[in-house]
Amino acid sequence: MASITIDRVVKQFAQQTVLQNLSLHVPDGAFFTLLGPSGCGKTTLLRCIAGFNEPDGGRILFDQDDVTRVSTHHRDIGMVFQDYALFPDKSAFDNVAYGLRARKVTKGEITRRVNEALDRVSLLALADRYPAQMSGGQRQRVALARALVIRPRVLLMDEPLSNLDAKMRLQMRDVILDLVREAGITTVFVTHDQEEALAMSDRIAIMDRGSIAQLGTPEELYATPVNAYVADFIGSANVIPVPAECVDREAGADASSRVRYLLCGQQLDGVQGSDALAAQGILIARPEALSLMAPAPHVPNAIAGVVLRRQYLGFKTAYRIRLHDDSEIRVELHAGNTVADFQAGDAVQVLVPADSRVVGH
Repeated sequence: MASITIDRVVKQFAQQTVLQNLSLHVPDGAFFTLLGPSGCGKTTLLRCIAGFNEPDGGRILFDQDDVTRVSTHHRDIGMVFQDYALFPDKSAFDNVAYGLRARKVTKGEITRRVNEALDRVSLLALADRYPAQMSGGQRQRVALARALVIRPRVLLMDEPLSNLDAKMRLQMRDVILDLVREAGITTVFVTHDQEEALAMSDRIAIMDRGSIAQLGTPEELYATPVNAYVADFIGSANVIPVPAECVDREAGADASSRVRYLLCGQQLDGVQGSDALAAQGILIARPEALSLMAPAPHVPNAIAGVVLRRQYLGFKTAYRIRLHDDSEIRVELHAGNTVADFQAGDAVQVLVPADSRVVGH
């Protein structure tokens, strides 16, 4: 097992800089996720850690070992690919055994460790089957067993669940987490799926154009996004520009201080959500944090609107509200909420919590 340190890594392809002086640390034994949209650099970073791509600048360390120029097969990593990358002419047993044979492990030890690995992913009974005879979930479990059987220092996973159906993805999340927790292996997981990242990770790095937009625990990223990009990528958020003349901060206040801003002509209270907040800001309001009330009497920190659409979704009811400046805001009321059930066309007040964050661009 090993920690991973990315120290000012730069990677360029032709004239494009894909990784921009990027630094981060993955603690020993952590399940660490690189999250972001296509083209943000997350897979390029994973391939640099694996040794498939050589950085144009910076260093990569496993513990204190500099592996920046070390070839992939000498880095002692396990790799799980999006397309499984199994040998089609080898059985499940032989696919899992491949890395052990390459390491000259004895035949008896190979048999014992492969059977144990297949049993852990509930595929021992299918050891003689070939990839074409298996489902997508079964092939992915073979790929996972193959990566873990060599007992690597680091496990790297590139969108491993993206080719599975929704039900199988949920099952494989649990399989992966159970296995890596049991083995205690440092894991770097690449995905564009925010739900996967939130459900599986100890820490998440949200990437944006080759840089880290924000790094933290799932709870930190969801509750305290530092900008609109992070807020919109993690969960669902109303992202509302606040004009420059609308933001008023207390003199000398720090990054957790109160701010006042104007929305639809009304002054509301909020919280300063980033150090970079200047006169202009962006209000971040999670739909589930908002409340709906009758239009009168007026309550503090509320704005008037009209219900455009109501959608009943069982565990919650989702509303689209048109505000008086013709902008829209989304509100979600969860089952058990005792607020009146508003319908399309009803006048309402939208209560914006005073701890809603106003961040910089």
